[in-house]
Amino acid sequence: MKKLFVNSFLILSVVFYTACKKGPTVDPVTPPPVVPPTGPGVKIDYLKLAQETHTFTTNNLLTASYGYRANTTNHANNCYEWYNVSQIYADAAMVGVGQTKHLAYMNNTFKFMENMWDKKDLRGGYFASVNLDGTGAGGDKYVDDNALSGMVYLEAYDVTTGADKAAYLAKAKACGDWLINSGLWDNVYGGGFYWNTLKPEKPTQTNGLTLQLFLKLYSLTGESIYRDWAKQVNDWLNAKMYDPISGLYIWKIDGAGEGKRHTDKFTYDNAIMVEAFILYSKIMNDPSYLTRAQNIGKAMNITLWNAVWKGYIFNTNETRINPAWCAWGSQAMIRLYEADKDENWLVYAKENINRLNIANRNQSTYGYYFFAGFDGQNRSPEIETVDQAWMQRIQALLSKY
Repeated sequence: MKKLFVNSFLILSVVFYTACKKGPTVDPVTPPPVVPPTGPGVKIDYLKLAQETHTFTTNNLLTASYGYRANTTNHANNCYEWYNVSQIYADAAMVGVGQTKHLAYMNNTFKFMENMWDKKDLRGGYFASVNLDGTGAGGDKYVDDNALSGMVYLEAYDVTTGADKAAYLAKAKACGDWLINSGLWDNVYGGGFYWNTLKPEKPTQTNGLTLQLFLKLYSLTGESIYRDWAKQVNDWLNAKMYDPISGLYIWKIDGAGEGKRHTDKFTYDNAIMVEAFILYSKIMNDPSYLTRAQNIGKAMNITLWNAVWKGYIFNTNETRINPAWCAWGSQAMIRLYEADKDENWLVYAKENINRLNIANRNQSTYGYYFFAGFDGQNRSPEIETVDQAWMQRIQALLSKY
């Protein structure tokens, strides 16, 4: 996954794709004072919105091979690994709310994903990109992309049966086993997974996603190796990436020696940690981790919530919002609600999606723009598959509530 710092007038286009990269920083933006949302407002048909998004995606981004082109503009001839699994994630959410026609989309894209798997290396692992027909797999391998793929497959596992169910679990295990054997964990900075095979840095989101996957694999298989890796990743995150002043997790560590800690805060980094700690509380039978998840959620709603526009900021250095990374904050709030039944979490989840529907959605085509200002101005031209996928997914999840 790529992360990026962008200002209100410029997107660094080329470096953005295939995984979460960030470019040059800009002057920090101080979030407005915290004021909780006033309420859910008008009843919104989130399932209808999710269905409209899926229609846009299949009409504009789906290929004959059942992969998804990266976007409709400058990368229309590429398929990206985490974009494709995000669409599987979106379709799994639709199946979960009774939309069984999405099983075919989900399973066909899962088969397409085999084109990205490294078959020349016994350890496997997904490459970052392929051509539209599935040929030409290449690029670096990303830890976060492979970990997310495993988590996506475990949700697909939950909504399928028979051979499909077994295949999803097997591939999720393969993703987890690649992480363990990849050589991308070492003692630099006291541990932690590198972002990718180039070993440029060790980010929170990369390690948070591996924590989620190891926990889920341990829960499903009972294999102690996944439990032990979950504990190891968890200990490193809490020792190196937690900022006790804000109550949030920082962006990354990089550089020589002890490394430089980049203390910027991202919505989706912390959303990932909320979900990881909810899983930890259940699977490790440690209720204190639910409290920790709740505390991160509260901290997100202090530092990462824009009270004027009622939505999550991309990060503490960015003035525009993105449908995938900002919507991830809503998923964390939904998971908190499911864990403790506090409806205040749902208010934040819905208001955030409502703002993205105003700011980033083309009301004629139902596609979502890559970045936009909270007021809907300054939209970037790209229509990315991953953004459609996350908006479809989160609105499908919200349709239950």
